[in-house]
Amino acid sequence: MRRLSILLLLVFAFWGRAIADEGMWLPSLVHRLNISEMQQMGLRLSAEEIYSINKASLKDAVVALDRGSCTGELISNDGLLLTNHHCGYDEIQSHSSVMNDYLQDGFWAMTREEELPNPGKSVSFLIKIEEVTDKVMANLSEDMSLEERNKEIYSTTRELEKEAKGDTHYETYVRSFFNENQYHLFVVETFKDIRLVGAPPQALGKFGGDTDNWMWPRHTSDFALFRVYSGPDGKPAEFSEDNIPYNPKHFFPISLKGVDEGDFAMVLGYPGSTNRYKTSYGVQYTMDVTNPVRVNVREEKLRIIDEYMSSSQKARIQYASKYARSSNYYKYSIGQNRGLGNLNVIEKKKALEDDFTQWISTDNTRKKKYGKALEYIEKAYSEKEISEAQEYMAEAMVRGPEIFMFAYRALPVYRLLSEGESRPDFIEMIKTRVTSGMDAHFKDYDARTDQKVAAALLKLYSDNIAPQYHPDFFKEVQKKYKGDFEKYTEKMFKNSVFDNEDELSEFLQDPNAKTLEKDMAFQAARDIFDKFRELNDLAGENNDLLDTGNRLFMAGLMEMQQDKNFYPDANSTMRLTYGQVSDYEPRDGVVYKFYTTSDGYVEKEIPGDDEFHVPERMKNLLQAKDFGRYASKEGELHTCFISNNDITGGNSGSPVLNADGELIGVAFDGNWEAMSGDIAFEPDLQRCINVDIRFVLWVIDKYAGATHLIDEMVIME
Repeated sequence: MRRLSILLLLVFAFWGRAIADEGMWLPSLVHRLNISEMQQMGLRLSAEEIYSINKASLKDAVVALDRGSCTGELISNDGLLLTNHHCGYDEIQSHSSVMNDYLQDGFWAMTREEELPNPGKSVSFLIKIEEVTDKVMANLSEDMSLEERNKEIYSTTRELEKEAKGDTHYETYVRSFFNENQYHLFVVETFKDIRLVGAPPQALGKFGGDTDNWMWPRHTSDFALFRVYSGPDGKPAEFSEDNIPYNPKHFFPISLKGVDEGDFAMVLGYPGSTNRYKTSYGVQYTMDVTNPVRVNVREEKLRIIDEYMSSSQKARIQYASKYARSSNYYKYSIGQNRGLGNLNVIEKKKALEDDFTQWISTDNTRKKKYGKALEYIEKAYSEKEISEAQEYMAEAMVRGPEIFMFAYRALPVYRLLSEGESRPDFIEMIKTRVTSGMDAHFKDYDARTDQKVAAALLKLYSDNIAPQYHPDFFKEVQKKYKGDFEKYTEKMFKNSVFDNEDELSEFLQDPNAKTLEKDMAFQAARDIFDKFRELNDLAGENNDLLDTGNRLFMAGLMEMQQDKNFYPDANSTMRLTYGQVSDYEPRDGVVYKFYTTSDGYVEKEIPGDDEFHVPERMKNLLQAKDFGRYASKEGELHTCFISNNDITGGNSGSPVLNADGELIGVAFDGNWEAMSGDIAFEPDLQRCINVDIRFVLWVIDKYAGATHLIDEMVIME
């Protein structure tokens, strides 16, 4: 009897741990689904203190950067915002030059006047979430066609958004959850005057580079500081010298108490996308098509860009951000396939689908409602040829060379000019759209490099995709250039105004249709996007089957497992995840402890290396061991720590909070052994990698000497 009790206790403990670790929960539902479990684990806050629409709460200190590309958090009453270095990388790069290389040397504004504006950057605060499932589904019926269903959903959600917005300056949107089985309305407030305040040199903020990306142990001080500005009335406003630092409803106090193994930890942020309920058919497609295509294309693109970046400091600055964006998910795709295979995810998915099929077979009502779900999904994935062409075209042409997308922006100008009517007002308006961002584009553009990328990726597409899915200009390449894409692209770049700022500016002074008709890049771009639309149309029926199948499978799964608390896949809306600070065993005989120290930072040094260079001043400071109040109890400077919080892309920059809602770290990465995590959570292996807040403050204080920023914060010792 005693043995049975122990076994039951172990089962309960494991069950509780799995629920606590896994799940990206809507904060508006924490009071109903999670708060009891969280408090049992050590949380000392109420659900109302986490999410409230009536008073200040934790959600009010968390923002979506650029509507969800990353997360940030407010850490002072004057709008000081903390996020990851890689989340601010585009802005740091755009302000950098050979004379002021902020990527290499870092940047610190010692006064408010020195803070740098960033046109186009935004942060969004969540005001409230409201479930509207019943309202959205009120007029839906099972006998509707998919087109009728989607039209009704679109009409209803637009009305709900309009009603929620009223005469306010808020933004409103409805998002679907659980494969369109549930809907929530979001109200947000977006600020657009966001200024760069501080960033460490990349030898700190990007230490370890691609080699350490997705890996533990880490020693990266991956943070950057911005400031949110509002109009004098405290509301969002475009950049103006008259704007003032934003006074938030809440900002996070910062804990210097450190973390121990087993400590409660929670993360609030904006995870971008997960597919935890994807079927075995979908996982197989990801492994066979999506990831190999991404790896094949980006490997070639990265090789060419890296070659150019190695040529000069100017080249390195120009392409640093582009390289980082492309390389991140190149390595991710390699790791995801490895993880999905190692963890036998497809077989686990098949076992669940077998249970689902068995459950359906025992009831005629279920058969009628859900019986075709898996059949639809299997059929949708069975015709891979078109989907593979779509994937290759998106990677190799739409997101590959820059010239095609840039040239395609001129299509509205061409259409107006071709009409033969004189409409100078419209032409001027469209010309303005074409020229918008032109200076920034050419500042970070090398035509010769883009030509090499175009030649390599067009050939890659030609070699891997059947001729019926080739853009029309491929016939010219075969006939006139004997399939030599290098010769073709050389001619194309010579016969285009879109690779040269002066030539493009001259054309836009007096645009004419004939120039565009002779422009090889413009014509190639038209062919590419025409073929891309054709591929999308060809895939339309399969996409409809997949959408319907996924919706029915998800609905059936939730009905089959009624005792389970389901959490929705990530979709760039605010989520909460909770767990513990925890080490892990990546493989037999190896244990990774839960923290790293500055000793490891120095141990990794490779003098002069792009990824592992340690600045002399940094080394001297660390060797002096002047860690002050940022030291651990053992007198060490902790750099990073890991927790079992459930995160993904978009969570970068998210606050990691202790049981009292104080900031203990900033989430910035996941770990290599659990790269399958967006599809299948693995509780024994999956870890969230965080920069220790004490390392962040030490860099600001001791390395940068920006003590005025420390003075803004509320420090808990």
